Amino acid sequence: MNKLNIKGEDLKNIGFPQGKAIGTAIVVIEKKFSDSTKEEVLGQFSKMLLSPVDYLEDEILGIAAKELMAKPKSFDEDQREITPLKEKHNGYAVYGADHIEEGAINQMEVAMKLPVTVAGALMPDAHQGYGLPIGGVLATNNAVIPFGVGVDIGCRMALSIFDIPENYFLENQAKFKRELLAFTKFGAGAGWQGKYKAEHEVLDKNEFNMTPFVKNLHDKASAQLGTSGGGNHFVEWGIIEMLADDEKLNIKKGKYAALLSHSGSRGFGATVAGYYTKLAKELCRLPKEAANLAYLDLNSAEGLEYWMAMNLAGDYASACHEIIHERLTKAVGGTVLARVENHHNFAWKETWNGQEVIVHRKGATPASKDVMGIIPGSMTAPGFLVRGKGEINSINSASHGAGRQMSRTKAIQSITQNEMTTVLKDHGVTLIGAGLDEAPMAYKNIDMVMAAQTDLVDVLARFTPKMVRMADDGSIED
Repeated sequence: MNKLNIKGEDLKNIGFPQGKAIGTAIVVIEKKFSDSTKEEVLGQFSKMLLSPVDYLEDEILGIAAKELMAKPKSFDEDQREITPLKEKHNGYAVYGADHIEEGAINQMEVAMKLPVTVAGALMPDAHQGYGLPIGGVLATNNAVIPFGVGVDIGCRMALSIFDIPENYFLENQAKFKRELLAFTKFGAGAGWQGKYKAEHEVLDKNEFNMTPFVKNLHDKASAQLGTSGGGNHFVEWGIIEMLADDEKLNIKKGKYAALLSHSGSRGFGATVAGYYTKLAKELCRLPKEAANLAYLDLNSAEGLEYWMAMNLAGDYASACHEIIHERLTKAVGGTVLARVENHHNFAWKETWNGQEVIVHRKGATPASKDVMGIIPGSMTAPGFLVRGKGEINSINSASHGAGRQMSRTKAIQSITQNEMTTVLKDHGVTLIGAGLDEAPMAYKNIDMVMAAQTDLVDVLARFTPKMVRMADDGSIED
């Protein structure tokens, strides 16, 4: 037995098929993961379930990935009826089309042909993902697509604006850095221990008892509460400049210290995503090019289960941000003048064009009339506090950031540490953690992205990063 005591039942609970795949995974765990925690390993294998092909080149993990891609002998795929796509679609709005890669466009074309699709839109930060492109918005008729929501369910931005003037922050950066290090936690599987272990009423929600699968994730959710994970997640101090007096926020024009965070539902959300994506693929067989867009009928037990689990993951992600902001607010002092939070990687029940629809925003945010949002750039590029205009053609949506222009692999191969260090110095940014895959040059020009969505949002303020913390262990989002 492996030292981590990972059993076949643990792998089955995250969606592994019964049979040889589980045995092979146990062998791989014994070979590769002797220095990892149980939570880290199960999180890694949850991601492998979603896209085994990404792991084929790994000498060890590839063994398990190949087994996942093999068709079970007891399952005759040819006997399952394929749900055909529509031959044509009714079109969709594209914002910033000149800077969106062909792969993202192709994915959106397929999504628009799903039999349940009502409308769609592509935001200017769009780039290729799995199933629905990142930056894709898709409205469906009474159906939810787990991969249309994404792996990091309920990922969000949260912004706190303080009554702390710019000069005070600049003169006391050592203090702000000390507290940032003390009250944030990054990395795959990272959690708080001892007196720092977080508590929140979200852990008492009845939804955690909805199924044995979700109930088994409670301990993982409890351990990682108030942490940020890896990938492009961050917590950063910066200066926000209100461009004019804002009566609704009750903040005067000027510059203020601010805290901005970006993270989601951690290992809990990733495991939920993996489990229900696999279930959707078993229940909804689509043509090969649309396989990752498998959907669940919201009138079905499985669809209702996922909907409840997705909303629980969203509440959990919000609780993580609440804890981070409350702890840092108490640590640095000052009064919070306003707090704004908006999320992506989620599905909402909304009315569009007089019809009730399920709106998936994968790497896109709500931008209905007067809805507040935060659109970040990169660790050196500005972010923007915005207010939605309620544009019907965008399905009341806007971008969730600048969007990548380089894959993580390409960024690591083409950007040097010296180049990254120079850019940070030129912009006066203190960086704690992060790898070359998160270098500013890996992202699109945020000003170009914002220029492409002037019909979608009004800009209220400009946020300039000054001190950024990210994972430093190379872990990807969970």
